[in-house]
Amino acid sequence: MSVSAIFILDARGQVLISRCYRGDVELSYLDNFVQLLRDFEDENEAYPLLTYGATRYLWISHNDVYLVAATRKNANAALVFAFLYKVVEVFCQYFNELEEESVRDNFVIIYELLDELMDFGFPQTTDSKVLQEYITQEGRCLEVAPRPPATVTNAVSWRSEGIKYRKNEVFMDVVESINILVSQSGAVLRSEILGTIKLRVHLSGMPELRLGLNDKTLFHLTGRSKSSPAVELEDVKFHQCVRLSRFDNDRTISFIPPDGEFELLTYRLQTHVKPLIWIESMIEKYSHSRVEIMIKAKSQFKKRSTANAVEILIPVPSDADTPRFKTSTGSAKWLPEKNAVVWNIKSLPGGKEHMLRAQLSLPSVEAEDMSGNPPISISFNIPYFTVSGIQVRYLKIVEKTGYQALPWVRYITQSGDYQIRTQP
Repeated sequence: MSVSAIFILDARGQVLISRCYRGDVELSYLDNFVQLLRDFEDENEAYPLLTYGATRYLWISHNDVYLVAATRKNANAALVFAFLYKVVEVFCQYFNELEEESVRDNFVIIYELLDELMDFGFPQTTDSKVLQEYITQEGRCLEVAPRPPATVTNAVSWRSEGIKYRKNEVFMDVVESINILVSQSGAVLRSEILGTIKLRVHLSGMPELRLGLNDKTLFHLTGRSKSSPAVELEDVKFHQCVRLSRFDNDRTISFIPPDGEFELLTYRLQTHVKPLIWIESMIEKYSHSRVEIMIKAKSQFKKRSTANAVEILIPVPSDADTPRFKTSTGSAKWLPEKNAVVWNIKSLPGGKEHMLRAQLSLPSVEAEDMSGNPPISISFNIPYFTVSGIQVRYLKIVEKTGYQALPWVRYITQSGDYQIRTQP
């Protein structure tokens, strides 16, 4: 990767923090980046990678600060950006939020972190839990030379030794978010599933966990019946604790987990998804005075499941006024700051449908074309349910002391970017 320097700038382009790792990029080089950034921003074409001479600047913004990595080598840009976002994550773990004020208040510890996060331009320890073992925000009086914790030099750098719990448990959440866009005619224009498997580990010692999923490739390798439900995971991204070589060989997800909460893996499924909550809309205009909107919401999943915290955001004209609502369930509220009506349904069981009628005064109804409305947005979550059909077949916990541990698995489906275009 070979990064020459890391800079943190404020919103005006002034340097807050600078750390040079290789000695081939000076602080004065940053003037070139600031000028390039201003030139491109004036043209509304600010690119994440800017070049001046032999120096390349890769940058991201977070709140009111810029993080800039400068390099004079042919570095892997994807890795550099991944490192910058990891820096933001670590700083947020330490200071709750990364912004100009928190940088000015914590510049000493930031320099310490930058020295541990990277060495001679190469990433080193980037796990915030490990860093917090020896870089703290509390003062210490050292009588002997400090020694780095074993996790820094250990083969399992993400987990400390000697962890003990009275009750050994593992909590696993399989969370799937649905992104979907439906046309006015009811055709699904875009749909995908983004999944995450999250773990909260309370285990003693150095346990090894083995996770089995209903993976289509695994079923093919083992010759399982084609009638068994299976999913084909795409774009799988693992936590560093997973043994990738073993997964490549036999699709076994084997790992020694960090202590506490972490994301074990993420995946994507580019597949056709039937809308779980379907919306039918009808707009009626009355002579020069008002408009009536009728919304029918129908749940299109099995009756044994229930969608919770359903929120349907219905756009209305910007000059709408004095709304009146009538709903078969839930409650409706006008949000003038968003030019929308929000319909909240606490609980929506599968196979049910409900109605909302809204009347709004609209003095300029002829001047505004209702067919140009933004789409209706829906948010919800459905516990104990996954759209893809992914299943945890087993979760084995192996530890040399042989203690008994309890695994808990929970499935959740939630809305991501879920939009349905309205009828004209």
